[in-house]
Amino acid sequence: MAGARVETKIWVWQRLSAAVLGLCVLVHLAMIIYAVQDGLSAAEIITRVSGNIAWFVFYAVFILAVAVHAPIGVRTILNEMTSLSARATHLIMAALCLVILVMGFRAIIGLYQAGAAL
Repeated sequence: MAGARVETKIWVWQRLSAAVLGLCVLVHLAMIIYAVQDGLSAAEIITRVSGNIAWFVFYAVFILAVAVHAPIGVRTILNEMTSLSARATHLIMAALCLVILVMGFRAIIGLYQAGAAL
């Protein structure tokens, strides 16, 4: 089990990432509502978003927040519900973080470049 200082830092990172996620989810949902109300097609949305560095940065921040937040939550669940060693728990955390980062960045890079294909 990690020391109290490490646990405090992990707790702080969990809360900071939750705050960032809250803002990102609000912006993301607002944009979905805006797009649906205006009757935009998927192709129109991709055209507006692709190649736009501001949206790329926004979704990169979103992905980074998820990659911090979710593994810490899974770590907490694993610590409370299983008898896994700290090493195993940290390996699972690292693997989950890596999967989120790879899948997330593949998605936004694809979206960023998609406008050229339309």
